[in-house]
Amino acid sequence: MKKLWIIIPVIAIVAFVGFKVFAGGDNDGGEGIQFFKGGWEAALQKAKAEHKPVFVDIYASWCGPCKMLKRKTFTNGKVADYFNSHFINTSFDGEVGEGTKLAEKFQIQGYPTLILLDENGKVMMYEMGYQTPKELIGLVQQAQGQ
Repeated sequence: MKKLWIIIPVIAIVAFVGFKVFAGGDNDGGEGIQFFKGGWEAALQKAKAEHKPVFVDIYASWCGPCKMLKRKTFTNGKVADYFNSHFINTSFDGEVGEGTKLAEKFQIQGYPTLILLDENGKVMMYEMGYQTPKELIGLVQQAQGQ
């Protein structure tokens, strides 16, 4: 009976760690990209005031690669640190509300579409599809001439 009291907590810990690794991807302990909670115009105003580019994630709720991007790439610690310090991050469902207008404005052909705009709203990067953490950081750094 004493062995059971030792085995149960060990099984619980192994199950919890396994779930976090499987469900969370390569999080690196970060909290993920912090997306701006206001609307599009407010994000542009914030970008201009802070002299930062705007990162735009346009997704669809049914899109598998979009879900994987959110689960694996946007939660990566290195991605989060870089994006949270360098950009005003926005995310919009391209089929709902304000996102439909943005999908039309940026002529979205597929999901996810990732766009980087300078502080004045000029497109610096336009990329479709899932990106690994390393690929995403590389894309935005290339767009910024780094």
